[in-house]
Amino acid sequence: MPGSPPSSGMQRTVTPSSFLIDAPIRVRPSSAIQHPGYIRTPDGTSLFYRDWGTGAPLLFLSGWTLNSSMWAYQMQPLAEGGLRCIAYDRRAHGRSSDPGSGYDFDTLADDLSCVIETLGLYGVTLVAHSFASGEVVRYLSRHGTGRTAGVVFVAPAAIPFLLKTEDNPSGIDGALFEQLRAALLEDFAGWAESGGEAYFAGLASRGMIDTTIGMMNLTSHQALLAMSRIQSSTDFRSELARIIIPTLLIHGDRDASAPAELTSMPAAKLIAGAQLIIYEGGPHGLYFTHKEKLNRDIDRFVRSLEK
Repeated sequence: MPGSPPSSGMQRTVTPSSFLIDAPIRVRPSSAIQHPGYIRTPDGTSLFYRDWGTGAPLLFLSGWTLNSSMWAYQMQPLAEGGLRCIAYDRRAHGRSSDPGSGYDFDTLADDLSCVIETLGLYGVTLVAHSFASGEVVRYLSRHGTGRTAGVVFVAPAAIPFLLKTEDNPSGIDGALFEQLRAALLEDFAGWAESGGEAYFAGLASRGMIDTTIGMMNLTSHQALLAMSRIQSSTDFRSELARIIIPTLLIHGDRDASAPAELTSMPAAKLIAGAQLIIYEGGPHGLYFTHKEKLNRDIDRFVRSLEK
């Protein structure tokens, strides 16, 4: 839960370039479901998932060190409203197994593909928070759009490119990322505790902060460090420019973890026809602090895809 707040409330639509070509669809055998609530990936990793409701499918992907429990305040009301809501715990997170490897965007995108294919999802809307924005972009690059109706990025923190380089002068200096990882190595639980208030911009109860830190502390230390490295160093700019399916980006103007100016705003300029909505007063944890508004915007977006 890091820190440094940004900009002002606004809503806009941006329209730039290019195409994402559908990749061939590979059908996963139903035997990939080990037993109810778990899916086995090709490398033997066991992924815990929740599947609530019926109707147009939504698949929720959790932020860095969080798990499917973070989406409770979206899944329950949206499922009651006639949508099928699915979420899973990333490898080495929550109730999923800790394989000791696979903490790269290609493998994580293949895990997402495994969940989609195993559950037989078509016309699915992917809803990704924070780090998961990178998983979704890499999934679309590797597996195409044949099963995907649209994408919602909620407070994305991995796109388009975070690291400061000669051709990305507005990025963050690599030394700051190294300082962050030194703090994670020294005392991850203490680091998470110190950022709890900023993560929710003071708009959450102590109980919600403690619940979030509890989720974070369930994550493999090996995985969280590896994922921090790939989040800060992966350049998604060319992949974003190839996305043509409907895309909605939602960000708060009080996001202390991933300011919209660094993430959602430049990403929206790269994705053809992307919609960008800025929530006034919204922090990184806006899935809780602004849950009613977020749920309405997700529901509206999904319904628009059915027309």
